[in-house]
Parts: sequence; structure tokens; C-alpha cells
Amino acid sequence: MRQTFRWVWPYMWRYRRGLGLGLSALILKDLAAAAQPLMIKAAIDSMADGVRLKTVVWFALLLVALAAVKGVFQFWMRVVIIGISRDVEYDLRNDIFRHLTFLSPDFYSRTRTGDIMARATNDLNAVRMMLGPGIMYWTETMLTFALALAIMLSVDWRLTVAAILPAPVVSLMVMYFGGVIHQRFERIQGMFSDISSRVQENLAGVRVIRAYVQEEAELRQFEKVNREYIRQNLGLARVSSLFMPLLQLLVGVAFLIVLWVGGYRVLAGKISLGSFVMFNTYMGMLVWPMIALGWVVNLMQRGKASMGRIIQILEEQPTIAAPAKPVRLASVHGEIAFEGVCLDYNGYRALEGIDLRIRAGETVAIVGHTGAGKSTLARLIPRLADPTRGRVRLDGVDLRDYSPQDLRRHIGFVPQETFLFSATLAENIAFGVEDATEEQIRRAAELAGLAPDIATFPQGFETMVGERGLALSGGQKQRVAIARALLRDPRILILDDALASVDTLTEERILMGLLPVMRGRTTILISHRVSTVRQADRIVVLDHGRIVEQGSHAELVANGGYYADLYQKQLLEEELEAI
Repeated sequence: MRQTFRWVWPYMWRYRRGLGLGLSALILKDLAAAAQPLMIKAAIDSMADGVRLKTVVWFALLLVALAAVKGVFQFWMRVVIIGISRDVEYDLRNDIFRHLTFLSPDFYSRTRTGDIMARATNDLNAVRMMLGPGIMYWTETMLTFALALAIMLSVDWRLTVAAILPAPVVSLMVMYFGGVIHQRFERIQGMFSDISSRVQENLAGVRVIRAYVQEEAELRQFEKVNREYIRQNLGLARVSSLFMPLLQLLVGVAFLIVLWVGGYRVLAGKISLGSFVMFNTYMGMLVWPMIALGWVVNLMQRGKASMGRIIQILEEQPTIAAPAKPVRLASVHGEIAFEGVCLDYNGYRALEGIDLRIRAGETVAIVGHTGAGKSTLARLIPRLADPTRGRVRLDGVDLRDYSPQDLRRHIGFVPQETFLFSATLAENIAFGVEDATEEQIRRAAELAGLAPDIATFPQGFETMVGERGLALSGGQKQRVAIARALLRDPRILILDDALASVDTLTEERILMGLLPVMRGRTTILISHRVSTVRQADRIVVLDHGRIVEQGSHAELVANGGYYADLYQKQLLEEELEAI
């Protein structure tokens, strides 16, 4: 609980004034409630010598006034404290999302999306319940017990001691059931994450599921996980349902003791009838706190378990972060140097001894077989990964000395896997450029070879592309991603197999449109097609993470190495297609 409190306290401290106001209302409400049995005692004792209408009316009005005061403060107690819990939920959700945006790609490669979503929604709601109703009813319960016991002890300590005899049993029971509830709820939240992940993966891969006719198989798997989730929840419900009746049983025992011992003391003349009625009224007041205690323990244990899962995310540190004093990057010349770069990935050497200098404004193509390390090399430039050994320099400065955010503002990166948001074409192209004009968006689409396709869409640039761009073909999605990168007007442009999904004629048209754009800016082209890279100033050939060849298209063809073999194979394929 200490770790949970350490994380939650800064959020609560922001609203300390409101929290103080809410707790003040709670205290005043409990004081008004505690005064009611005293008023009843005074009324009954005052009638010992005879009932007078004036006295009855007076005490009745006082009781109504106390009830009104209690109601007003109870209203504000709920509004303020529950409102603050909503504010804390809002702040915590924003901080979780902000933290997630700064985490490095390796975190997402080992964490399921559904699990993250479950923690940011279901777990966060459990934390809100702990901080709102949990804290409110916990404080109210403790204060009500303290006030009632103090007054009862001042009237008759012997009867009070007899009334609280079941209290140690209640404490032991709360401790035991609290631990069981915490363990079970933590297990249930983990299973909820599994269900969320399975639903998310099935919806994202629905086309593959249908193509392989796996609908029934996936449904069976989901039913199995869901059935276990229900079973675990029913187990928790059984524990909770046992907890509440046991509490009520102890409350009944306490009432029986008060009736037995208190009745005897009234008959013996040791306490007044008013005191006896007051004791019973206080015992009635303690019924709800004792019942609420079980509910509060449940809330607290659920919130603690959920906060622990949220803390796991918040304690994750990005492996790629800005240095303490980053070098300011106002403008970029565009010279990139790889110096003895090695990169290990999951125990596998992805890059080995890379020494490569790319001049500012030069167009360099990188080719090689699948798994040669082309994309890995490109990911080092925007610091989506850092080398295990060696360094990458931009304009003579190690990339690790720059802030990643400052660095990436000068880079246009089109990755292999294109991601589009469920928004319009215009919004997807303008992503990252808030003040983009309609003319700039249109120009970027033309340069990417997307204009002819947009002309056929009924709503043009306002066409919704669907989730992940489902309404577009693979080639259209890639061209939207290219237009998005071009709109940023970056000094460094990286196209990682960005034309793989278009035909050769479209590819040629796009490359011709890109030539003026590429002129004067550093461009890295990654492709498996010779037709894409042959116009580059220099071609670098990778094989098993090493540079094995580099030079112009003509030089590499003349060398008779890997590139020449690739060129001959693709020439033969083109000839066969032409037959």
C-alpha cells in the first residue's frame, strides 16, 4: 500500500484545497449525525416527569434542523470528493497516455496492446473508485466509529466495552478477506487484459481470420478464456458475498449484547432510559459503517491491485531518451556518418561494423536480401533504435546528444509498415503539420503520385480511410505515407521500401515526381527493386548486417557481385512478364 500511496499522493496534493473542503463537509456531516442520538436522549430524559407538547415540538424541530444540516453537508461531501476523484482520473489518464507516447519501440514489441488498453481503462476506473468512494467512506466510517465510541464511553463505559466485543473479530476478518480479495482481483485484471488483447488482435486481423476460415476456432478460444474469466469473477463474488453476511452477523451480535446488558442496567437504575435509547441509536448508526467497511476494503484492495498494474507502466523508462543537456538543433545540414556501428537485437547481431558516410544532399540507396539489416540501419537515423557499439553522427554530432523530438522534426520517415489513422485523407497527410494549408496537402499528394486516385474518390481529400486505412489499397496507403513525409519538408528523407506495393509504372511516375524534391536534401532509399535505386548517387549493398558493396549503379553492375546478380534476375523477370 505504501508504493500505491507514494504514486497517488502527488495527484491528491494538487487538489488539497478541494479535498480539505470535502473532508470538512464530511466532518460536519458526521458531527450533525452524532448529535442526533444525544438530542433523542435529552428529549426522552426530559419527559421522565411528564410529556409536554412544547417540549416535544422543540426537540422535533431540533432533530429536523440537524437532519437538514446533515443532508446539506452530505451533498457537498459527495460532490467535492467524488469530483476530485474524477479530476485525478483525468490527470492520471493523461499522464499514462503521455508516458506511453515517450516509451521506446521495444516496450511495444513485448507488451500487448489489449493489456495496455485494459490498464488505461478498467484498472484506472478501479483506482478512481479507491480514491473517491473508497477514501470518502473509509474516512466516514472511521470518524463515525470514533465519535460514537467517544460519546458512548462518556455515558457508560461498561456497556460500551460490551458493545465492541465483536470488534477484534471484525478486524481479523477484514485482514483475511482483504488479502483474498486483493489476490483474486489482481488475477481477474490480468485475465481481463488477456481478453482485451485477444479481441484487439482478432479485430485487427479479421481479414486473415476470414481468409483461413478460423472464425469458429477463434470463437472457441475466446469462449474458453471468457469462461475462465467468469469463473474467477464468480469466485470473487462468493468471497465478497460471504464477507458481507459475516459482518452483518457481528452487527447483530453487537445489538444483542447492547439489548441484553443495556436492558439490565436500565432495570437496575444504572443508566437512564434515554441513555439506553441513545446506545441503540448509535448502534444503528454503526450498522452502515460496518457494512460499508466490507465494501471499502473491497474497493481499496481492487484499487491497490489496479494501481500496481498502472505503476508497472509508469515505471517503464524509455531506452531512447534525451540527454540531460541536449545539443540544440535549430537547423540541419544533412551529413550522416555511421562509425563502427554494431547493433544487437534479442541476442542476434543485426548490424556489424558499419562505416558509412552520407554527404549532405546525397541520395543513397540501400539494397540487400530480406533480413540483411536495411530497415535496421534506417531506424538508427531518427533514433528509433540506438547502436550497441559505435555511433551515428548528424552534422558531426552524435545523435545521442540530441533530443529525439528535435531530431525527428527534421526527418521524414516512411516505414515499411504503413499506418493510417481512422480519419480523412487530408488529416492523414497533414499529420504532424498542424498549420498545413489545403494547397500544401494537395501538392504533397501530387508529388506522391496520389492525385489521380483521389480524383476518383467521391469525397476527394475528405474521404474517410477507415481504421488503419482499410478503405485504401496497399499502394494507396504507401503513397499517403509518402505525402505525409513530404509535407513536413524534411532535410532528411527516408523511404523504407515505400514503393513496394505499387506497380513499376506507378513507381516510375512517383520517382520522377520525387526527383525535384530529393534534390538538395539527404535521401535514403531502401528497396529490393533495382528500378527504384538505379538513379541514386550511391548504392550500398548489405549482407548479413555488413556492407559488402557500394558505388553507383554502373559500377556495381560492372563488379559482378550481389547487386549485379540482382540486376540480372530482375531484367529476366521483366522480360518474362513482357512475353
